[in-house]
Amino acid sequence: MRNIAIISLFAIAFLSGSCNAQVKPNDIAIKDDVKNYKLEIVASDIAIPWGIAWLPDGTMLVTEKSGVLYHIKNGSKTEIKNVPTVYTRGQGGLLDIVLHPDYAKNGWIYITYSSDEGGGTGGNTKLIRAKLLDGSLTQIESLYKATPNTTKGQHFGSRIVFDNDGYLYFSIGERGEEFVNPQDLKRDGGKIYRLNDDGSIPKDNPFVGQAGVKEAIYTYGNRNAQGIAKNPVTGAIWAHEHGPKGGDEINIIKKGANYGWPVVTFGVNYDGSQITAETEKKGIEKPIYYWVPSIAPSGMAFVTGDKYPDWKGHLLVGSLKFQYLELVKLKGNTVIGRQKIATDIGRLREVRQGPDGFIYMGVEGKGIVKIIPN
Repeated sequence: MRNIAIISLFAIAFLSGSCNAQVKPNDIAIKDDVKNYKLEIVASDIAIPWGIAWLPDGTMLVTEKSGVLYHIKNGSKTEIKNVPTVYTRGQGGLLDIVLHPDYAKNGWIYITYSSDEGGGTGGNTKLIRAKLLDGSLTQIESLYKATPNTTKGQHFGSRIVFDNDGYLYFSIGERGEEFVNPQDLKRDGGKIYRLNDDGSIPKDNPFVGQAGVKEAIYTYGNRNAQGIAKNPVTGAIWAHEHGPKGGDEINIIKKGANYGWPVVTFGVNYDGSQITAETEKKGIEKPIYYWVPSIAPSGMAFVTGDKYPDWKGHLLVGSLKFQYLELVKLKGNTVIGRQKIATDIGRLREVRQGPDGFIYMGVEGKGIVKIIPN
């Protein structure tokens, strides 16, 4: 009888946990993987490949979170010299890398990383630009450094993208200070920023001229955006961001908009307690899609070209939690379908479409993986 009672208690506990599992009402069900492709590792043994960029000769630059910048040619990795010292703690490290849209003429490479530069202990996200000469970074220029430094290990962001007008956008997470940073325009963190390519502040940024405000801010109330991409059709900048437990979001970035964190959210604290009862509020931008439960999104790319006919015009998002690539099918700005790709590939940190039209994934513990259609 005692054994039966114990089993019954375990069953009740399991059912109770299942009943408390997060469920999104009327969600778009995700479809299973369709294996109409093969995977090829093009660069192996990279612990946490964070950002990918291509040089004009087709070779690849890959950031590794611990602070190594690789130049990859024909599968062979060479370490780039003179990479700035990285403050590696928690989610911080060497983060994104993007070439200037006119790189062939000016040679500028843009990099974000966590830096201990400035006063106080710890670090925060920094944006630089540099040039590459003889396997080394040269002419390094500091464009933006978030303050204050903190020893907290979470939510550094950070992704970089250029729009059609040559403005640079980059993200910085709220650094674990959700009730301090995201809604305060006088503080860094929990924001997406917009700069000219030389690091100066555009005169038409939404908060220019306001006393004490960080004038580089373009949007606020963003928890931790680790995916940013330009919509190739509309030119709009899209971003996804990590929610807490539930409530990862896809947003279209609008000038001066507030995306709500932590005033509104579809998620809860990691212990299950409530952050807020609000899921929408006047003056706060609604996501075009949100995930419950969280997938822990990282990396984002729109599919163009004809190599993947069924994916063309849609969005790819990596999942750290569920370890697959998610195809988010779109009709205009509306999500109409979801499908798994590369199921069980591993913690998927980055996804980019290369200049050759193929999709490349940065997978933790594996390296750079190419998707080749059958």
